[in-house]
Amino acid sequence: MKRVVLLGSTGSIGTSTVKVAEDLPERVRLVGLAAGSNADLLIEQALRHRPQAVCIHDPAKAAAVRAALPESIRVLHGPEGLIELATLADADIVLVAIVGTGGLHPALAAIRARKDIAVASKEILVMAGEMVMGEASRHGVRVLAVDSEHSAIFQCLDGKPPESVRNLWLTASGGPFRRTPAEEFPHITVEKALKHPSWVMGRKITIDSATLFNKGLEMIEARWLFNIGMDRVQVVVHPQSIVHSMVEFVDGSILAQLSTPDMCLPIQYALTYPDRARNDRVQTHFARLGTLTFEEPDPIRFPALTLARQAGERGGTLPAVLNAANEVAVDAFCNRRLSFTGITATVAETMRRHTHLPHPTFEQILEADAWARQTAATLIPPHGHSG
Repeated sequence: MKRVVLLGSTGSIGTSTVKVAEDLPERVRLVGLAAGSNADLLIEQALRHRPQAVCIHDPAKAAAVRAALPESIRVLHGPEGLIELATLADADIVLVAIVGTGGLHPALAAIRARKDIAVASKEILVMAGEMVMGEASRHGVRVLAVDSEHSAIFQCLDGKPPESVRNLWLTASGGPFRRTPAEEFPHITVEKALKHPSWVMGRKITIDSATLFNKGLEMIEARWLFNIGMDRVQVVVHPQSIVHSMVEFVDGSILAQLSTPDMCLPIQYALTYPDRARNDRVQTHFARLGTLTFEEPDPIRFPALTLARQAGERGGTLPAVLNAANEVAVDAFCNRRLSFTGITATVAETMRRHTHLPHPTFEQILEADAWARQTAATLIPPHGHSG
């Protein structure tokens, strides 16, 4: 039985994790749940799973949550509540599925409390990969991947050392604009960008999939998760999203992990590792699929990959700047204040203006994040599009 604290229980990864817990009641128990502002769903989840404690980020909603739940369930709120939940004495593993930078502090707190962590929030390893993996090593805990791509690499590596690897191959669906001519990119609408061909995800990650920024962030994550240099982290476009990623070993052998796209599978593997629990949710029929294809990503139409490689190679504060500027730019695009091509242009200019720190402290990472948000915001026109 794995006792799980789930941070971000009402988002897409969180609700999939709840499904996994319901599929495997003898293997997975939710002992802590945290949500941002969706109090109704948090209450529903808590009444069904009876965790020891819940946390609602919005303190104004804490009283309503407390009134709806039995006294046996402690109700926490705000950032302090999140830390308390992440360090819950009875927890074996903390799954961090909070979008944005909010998951970084509780992730570090969980590691220092000697809890394994499962990472679904890209920002944790993008912003502070060196620090997080260093702390995990010092405290003897595991950092497990929840992203389908990193879970695939983890399964293919199966404990093999970094020196046995020639390349890690992250697969990308190519998003909705894989075939769109470059001259049409400045005119791409929010509605078109939100139509992903393979996955149903939240707004931010869906836009990141359209620009390929999500793959860039995953490159940086992979570099830290698997202790591999950025020069050995590659991307290949695979529109069917059946091959979730591959490991190419030094002898030329390539191992891949394949399945029909369903986030419940990598979540389940992270929570039951090193075991595999029986579950019939995911079924893959090769004859029906017929063909699996692969192609090179186009760096001209998708410059996000180049920006991410630059940030990952330099390390330090630059990945945090890339991530923060992208968040601001995506939000501006969704609010129709920035064109689609303006997203990468804003990130590139913010990175260009940044004074890089090679081995930052936790506070310096947060300062770089705040600086990048402020700088990116000044580059976005207050009204209308900019390319």
